[in-house]
Amino acid sequence: MAEALTREAARRAGLALDVHSAGTEATRVKDEAKTVLSEIGLSLDGHSSKTLWDVPNAQNFEYVITVCDSAAEACPVYPGQTQRLHYPFTDPSGGSLERWRAVRDQLAAQVDAFVQALRQGQPVPASYADSPAVPVA
Repeated sequence: MAEALTREAARRAGLALDVHSAGTEATRVKDEAKTVLSEIGLSLDGHSSKTLWDVPNAQNFEYVITVCDSAAEACPVYPGQTQRLHYPFTDPSGGSLERWRAVRDQLAAQVDAFVQALRQGQPVPASYADSPAVPVA
């Protein structure tokens, strides 16, 4: 969800960002994620679950954002220019569609704040708590 939401936020902001999403393990794109993103006009067709080692040039990112505590702990060290950010969200897996929607909306607000900061040449929010207008579940 984070990849699709970030791509959409960048598109709306007129930014050409190269966005990739990866997890600590490859599983599958969950049906609930497809459902709640389709409700806001986004498709996960063509998306797949992947690990960091499956994305292009995995050691050369400007920003690496983790969205759960276990990913933050397992995230490798990055050289020089990479800025690591942690925006923790509750994993909606196993929860109701309402829970998935709440996490989708929180993610959307967070990535919008991140992309708007980039667009405006401002410092990006260092953490979830530093982001303006992110709804709390």
